[in-house]
Order: sequence, then structure tokens, then C-alpha cells
Amino acid sequence: MMRLIRLALFQCALLLLNSTHAQALQSHQITQKIDRIVAVVNNEVITLNELELRMAPITRRLQRQNLPSQALYHLRLQVLNQMVLECIQLQRAKDSGIVINDTLLQHTLVRLARVNNMSLDMYRSRLESEGISWSKFLADVQNKLLLLKLREKEVDSKITVSDTEVSDYIASQNGMQRREQDLCFEHILIKIQPNALPTKIQDAQKKALTILKRALSKEDFIQLATANSQAPDALKGGNSGFCPESLLPKEITQAAVRLRPGQINPKILRTVEGFEILRLIDRRVSSASHRKALRFVQKHARHILIRVSEERSELIAQKKLLELRSQIEAGGDFENFARTYSEDSSAPMGGDLGWLNPGETIPEFERAMNNLENNKISQPVRSDYGYHLIQVIGRREARDSISKQQKIVRQAIGQYKARKAYLDWLWKLHDISYIQYKLDESI
Repeated sequence: MMRLIRLALFQCALLLLNSTHAQALQSHQITQKIDRIVAVVNNEVITLNELELRMAPITRRLQRQNLPSQALYHLRLQVLNQMVLECIQLQRAKDSGIVINDTLLQHTLVRLARVNNMSLDMYRSRLESEGISWSKFLADVQNKLLLLKLREKEVDSKITVSDTEVSDYIASQNGMQRREQDLCFEHILIKIQPNALPTKIQDAQKKALTILKRALSKEDFIQLATANSQAPDALKGGNSGFCPESLLPKEITQAAVRLRPGQINPKILRTVEGFEILRLIDRRVSSASHRKALRFVQKHARHILIRVSEERSELIAQKKLLELRSQIEAGGDFENFARTYSEDSSAPMGGDLGWLNPGETIPEFERAMNNLENNKISQPVRSDYGYHLIQVIGRREARDSISKQQKIVRQAIGQYKARKAYLDWLWKLHDISYIQYKLDESI
């Protein structure tokens, strides 16, 4: 994990592994079906087999919810929409002359192997022994890297944050009379394109109102979000995770004031992105928010990582960490347990990650770390890497805090602006493409 640094290229390639692995394990079942075209995207097609391969790991995660056939159809359509958007972007990357050179691809593969404590040859052998085609895996990693380079060229590189924006944000935080809150909510976004015709806006509003009525009638909100939301977090049930109020649209923060945890906002919200259906999950005094980050407190932390795989379920991974936690709290040595059991590259150092700056770890890890008292042991914390036991050894205020504050705020504002710009760019690309769906409920 290389100190859990959030390196976008590497993390996306790493997340790809779980998807590719699950697809390969179920491909023998899917290939028994008669293949056909389910979507035409400009001059390319998406087939039913390709769609079912992408669906396999998602439906497995949702099996416990006993999805009805209608919900499963809408989920399949949602995944197909994502595949269409991915196809459009890959075509754009090709037309723009973007390529992934062998050096970058090799570097990414080597890092993936290191995360699994293997050489690249060992890593390849393990994947192939599990039925994963190496050539397919290479193609999938390369496509993810292409999408990231395309976004950097078309969107991220054009985002600017002025000194005035940074100064205004810091001033507003320092002048707040109450402590900022983090909000966690689930939402369903019905997208409205910039300069949309009135009829399109009316159609979107009608759809949002219909979904809201279903949600208020106690229909499963997560299923509704998975099947209908056009936000990037749709396949997570619309769960946004905790986010500082200052980075959320004012329509959402104003509505959240009147909601209790678990309550659905009784009206649809009109934001710059479209119509939003909102359910508040929780609120808390900011711990990982940028107000607290302005103090720029570093944390010295260590952890034990147990990975989840086809052979080791989430329940087994959690149980193992709970056993280790009990032994540590009974007097066991965290460092020795980390050396013996941790599956992270920090294991030889006793799980020691050194002094960490705000924003330097993945969000789930950082939230848990921020909420820990010094020398306390966390409960098992789930991330895309597996489950962690975390211990904060100490805290300190960093030197050169003013320049660091400005850097953190600049990054936060830039990331927020980039997310909005990316969605707008993506749907504009969608609107100028020829897309024909051939999916029906008979599949």
C-alpha cells in the first residue's frame, strides 16, 4: 500500500484486480449463454457476455438483499450505462492519441505485485492459476490508466484554484461561530445537462418525484439508488460517505438541518447537477474536515492489514483481526503481531506508517484514525485493501503549518471543482455520441 498514499493511478488499478478476479471465476458460467449485442456506442458494440462479466461481482455483493427481478433489470441497465460511458471515454482517448507506454504499465503491475508481497512473475502465476487471463488483465489495467490520463488531460489539468479562493476559505473557517459538521447521506441524482430544454427538465423532475414517492413508501433506498441514480456513487447505494458541510451544495446542507438520521427529505432538491433525493445517514462534529486540517495535526500510526479474497471471506478476515485485537489489549505486542500477520508492505516495520499528514491516507483509514485516542486500538476497519487494525501512537502539530494549510485547502477546493467539471464533461461527451440500447427484460 506504500504508506497508504492515495496515488490515483495505482489505486484504480488495484481496485480493478478484485473486479477482474471475480469476473474470471464466473466466466465459465456466462460463456454458456448465447451472446448478443446489448448496446451500440458509435462504431463499437457491447455484448451480453461482457455485461454479465461486469455484473458478476456486483450481484454477488447484493445477493443478501434478495433483489426482485425488476430491480435486477434496473441494476443491469445501470451497469450498462457505466460501460457505455467507459466506452465513450476510451474512444475519446484513442482519438486524442493518448497511449499508455510500457514503462507506466510495467510500473503499475510491479506495484500491484508488491502490494500482494510477490514478485511480478509470482503475481502473474497466481492470477493465471485462478483462471484470470493475463492478457485480459493487462488490457483492463491499461484501460483504467487510459481513462485516468484522459481525465487529467480533458478536465483536471484545466482546473485552477486562485489565491483568493484559498484565502477566503481559510478566513471563513477561522471566523465560524460553531464547529463545522461532517454529513453522511445516501442520495439519488437525476442528472440535468447544462442548457437542457424545458421538456427535458420536466421529464427529469417527474422521474425524481416518482422515485421519491417510492422511497417515502418504504421501498429500499439503496436499491432505488443503485438502479436509478446517475451519480458516481450509484453502485454504492448512493452512499456519499462523510463530507464537510463546506464542500456540499447549500441545498443539501440546508435540507439536512431539518432531518434526523435515517430520514428522507420529503421534497426533491434542485441543485446545479439536477434533482436530488436525499436520506441523511449521520452527522458528526468534523474530525477529518478541513477546519481541523487547518491546524495541520500529523499522526504517527501503525496498522495490521488482513486482505479479503475468494479463499478468505470478509467474516474470516474480521474474526482474525478481532482475535488479534483481544490479544493485544491483553498485553500482546502490536509490533510483533503486525510483523507476523499483516499483509501490508509495512509489516517488516511492525506495521509502522510513520508520521502521516491530513489527506495522506485513504478516506476510511483516515476517518478511523482521526477518531482514535492515542494508543487505543480500532475495531476492524474496512477499506478497498481489506480490513485494518489501527493504532495511533502519537500526534503533533506540523511545522510550516501556514503553507501546509494553504496546500491542503487548495487541493480540497480543486478536487471539489474537478468532480463537478468531470461530470459535466462526461455527459456532454455522452450527448454528442451515437448510443443505441438493445437491452430488454427478457435477458
